[in-house]
Amino acid sequence: MRIEYDASANMAYIYLVDKIGPGEAVRQEPSDEDTSAILDYDAQGRLLGIELFDARSRLHPDLMAVAERIDG
Repeated sequence: MRIEYDASANMAYIYLVDKIGPGEAVRQEPSDEDTSAILDYDAQGRLLGIELFDARSRLHPDLMAVAERIDG
């Protein structure tokens, strides 16, 4: 598992697999009614990753500390 974080958008992506290839995530579903997270699934219905909105307030500080910054 690894986490990418974009501070300018306050969004994180939690990879549950090493790599997600182009077109591999074929289904995206909101995790709940307010769509604060989007779940990405492959063609076999396996969860590949989670796109998380408002990441600073929703992720534990320990996870934020190890997240890879992608906003430059």
